[in-house]
This record gives sequence, C-alpha cells and structure tokens, in this order.
Amino acid sequence: MTRFRFVNGHVATQGGVLPGAEITVDGDRIASIGAVEGSSDTIDLNGGWVVPGYIDTQVNGGGGVLFNDRLDVDGIATMAAAHAAYGTTAMLPTLVSETPDKIARALDAIDEAIEAKVPGIVGIHVEGPVLNPARKGIHDPTRFRDLDEEMVAVLTRPRRGKVMLTVAPERVPVATLRRLIEAGVLVSAGHSEASYEQAMAAFDVGLSGVTHLYNAMPAMQQRVPGLAGATLDDPRPYSGLIIDGFHVSAPMLRLALKARPFEKLMLVTDAMPSVGAVDKDFVLHGRHIDVSGGKCTYADGTLAGSDLDMGLALANAVEQLRITVDQAAAMAATHPAAFLGLSDERGALAKGLRADWVVLDASLKPVETRIASAEPVAA
Repeated sequence: MTRFRFVNGHVATQGGVLPGAEITVDGDRIASIGAVEGSSDTIDLNGGWVVPGYIDTQVNGGGGVLFNDRLDVDGIATMAAAHAAYGTTAMLPTLVSETPDKIARALDAIDEAIEAKVPGIVGIHVEGPVLNPARKGIHDPTRFRDLDEEMVAVLTRPRRGKVMLTVAPERVPVATLRRLIEAGVLVSAGHSEASYEQAMAAFDVGLSGVTHLYNAMPAMQQRVPGLAGATLDDPRPYSGLIIDGFHVSAPMLRLALKARPFEKLMLVTDAMPSVGAVDKDFVLHGRHIDVSGGKCTYADGTLAGSDLDMGLALANAVEQLRITVDQAAAMAATHPAAFLGLSDERGALAKGLRADWVVLDASLKPVETRIASAEPVAA
C-alpha cells in the first residue's frame, strides 16, 4: 500500500471536490480515498488541484512523431510520453486518412504497443478515409474511398484495445454502420455533409460519437440543421470539442454546453507532432505544416490539427465555457472514459479505479502526471 496525502488545495473525487485527501493505492488501483490522517509526509498543493488523468480520443502525434509515419511501438511510446507530461494518462493514437494496408498496420501496431504495456495506450482512432471530399479539412482526398468488405474485416477483427472510426455517415449504408457497431467498433461522424435525417439515422443504429463538433461540417442554417444541428438536438452521441482558440469560437462552445447533455461533451486535442516537440513544423502527406502561435496551418490557411495539449484544453474550457475545474476535468476524463466503455477502470478518482491522476498548480498547469504502475511524469 502506498499513501498520498494531499493538502491545501482541491481534490476532484467522484464524490465531489475535497480540500485535501489521503489516497491509498494498492498495485495499480485506488484502495481508498478519505480525510488526511496525520500531518507528516503531506503534499502541499498550494491552492492547486488533483484531478483524474486525462483521456484523449484524438491524438495524431506528439513529441515530434506523427502516428501516420511511425506505425511502431517506439513511435507510439514517444507520443504517449509527450502527452503524459501534460496530464494525458490514456489516449487513442489517431491515423489520418490512409490506405487499407496502412490502416491494418496501424491496428497491429497498437495491439503490439498494448502488449508491450506502453503506458496510456488504450486503442486507436482511425479517422477516415471514408470521408466527404467537400469537408476534407487537411485530409488528402486522393486517399478517400468507400468502406468495402476488406476494410470492414480489418476494422472488426478482435483487438486488444478500443477501435474508434470516424466516417462521413452519408457515405456508409446504415446496415454497414450497424455491422461495425455490433462488432464493437466505436463509430463517430466527422468530415461530413450529412443531412439532419442522415445523422439521425446513424444515431438510431448506434453511431455514438461526433468528431470535433462544428469543424469539418456545414454551419447550421434555419432550415438546414445538418450534422451540427442534429448533434445539438439529439442527446445520444458524445461529441469532442477542440478548445484551442482557433477551431471553435467561445460562444459556439457555450451553445453546445447549453444544448447538449453535459456528460456527452468531451475535450479532445486533435494534437499533431508539435506537442512536446522542440521543432514545431512538420510534414503531413507530403505537405509542410507551419506551427506558430499555437496554431497548425497549411499554406492555404487550412487548419491542420492542433498544437493543443490536454492541460491547456482544460484551462481553456474553464475560461471559455465558464465552468468549474472539476467540470472541465470531467470533460477531460470522466466523459471520454464513458464513451470508450472504460468507466469501470478509468476516468475518475474513486475506489477500485486505476490510480491515474494529474497534479495541477493554482493556474491549472500540470505539475506531475501519475499513470498507475509507471513512474510519475513531471511537466
């Protein structure tokens, strides 16, 4: 048993925010959370916080590594370590629209990383290539294709971790969506021109996510609500929000907060290799991406993912959504854990769950990240 005694701050437990707490850890699990007993060996938070470890479902890269270019355990480990410094204790490395053979290799690489016990790797996010060219964003449309039987077979094969797939639902027959979902694939809508009716039909068969709400989809109109309007109107899907000051304006973020069930909103980074890297610029599918001022852009001004980490995403959520720190922590940890079906082991500070947490200073910057059974990571 190991005891951690936090005082003089805030500890965001599943039961509420405490001014301090003694967390007992047995192996990789929290054995108990209670009042601090004794005054020795305490950790002074100095007005800071302890929050559950962040879970990011959209991570294209980090530490100078782009997942598309490094489909190997070492590359995945580099990404995970880079994001751990900012509070991420679980993540889905995300593949940006690739060929079927590279999708298969990426799925195998994630299996290998989980087998090798790379801290924080819980699955993969395959974003594309079944997307709408009209909403391509930075994706290369020459790689776009229909979802054929070969790809369905690759995606539905049993895996060690979670498999999330972003598609334009208007490009996939409802029956095929149902097959994927029944096989355990977490299907999300994104880079799409889906009508309200097409989105609702996808939600009806179990499509459970909306990738980066508002981005790479048409703006809502009074008679044409589209995918964004369907997401605001329907309580069922989870939706990711990129809160970096560039992707979505603060009023639109607050509109989502007012319209959607709070527990269905998740923070995501859409992070690129620049996060945790000294040399920020990178190349994606042969195109140079400039990173400056926290913004990733192609030469024509197209946003190319983000230079956002989850630590900054949480702080931005508090400021722009006007919510409390523990609410932002729920968006960064509790809600994505539920989306992934991992609430029985992650996403909160509670007895029986993994001992994954982040220590924040009073300005909400990560100070130290603890991933159960791994050495703590200093920011």
